[in-house]
Amino acid sequence: MTVRRIVPDIRVESEEQLHANRDFYGLLGFEEVMNTGWMTTLASPSNPTAQISLFTGERTAPVVPDLSVEVEDVDAVYAQVAASGAEIVREVRDEEWGVRRFFVRDPNGRVVNVLTHLT
Repeated sequence: MTVRRIVPDIRVESEEQLHANRDFYGLLGFEEVMNTGWMTTLASPSNPTAQISLFTGERTAPVVPDLSVEVEDVDAVYAQVAASGAEIVREVRDEEWGVRRFFVRDPNGRVVNVLTHLT
């Protein structure tokens, strides 16, 4: 298994909080690299894998994840996780913005978004 990056996902209550958080993390050197309207991802220009995502909600899944883990082969990870008996919160599928992903609950109850970028 190859992990490409880990991104904390932060739930915010409103669009105003999303903008306030985006501005705050901008003070730390992050820049916006993706904005879907309900989710914004910020990244370090000098280290693009250092990222943080802000969510006002989750439009394509039942919950906002706590953490995103980008892997090389999401289908292999899905098969291994499902075989382990871990709780799959959302089945694997392709998203319109170019990722293939699934959600799984970790032993502490946190929801992990496991994804890979489609080429």
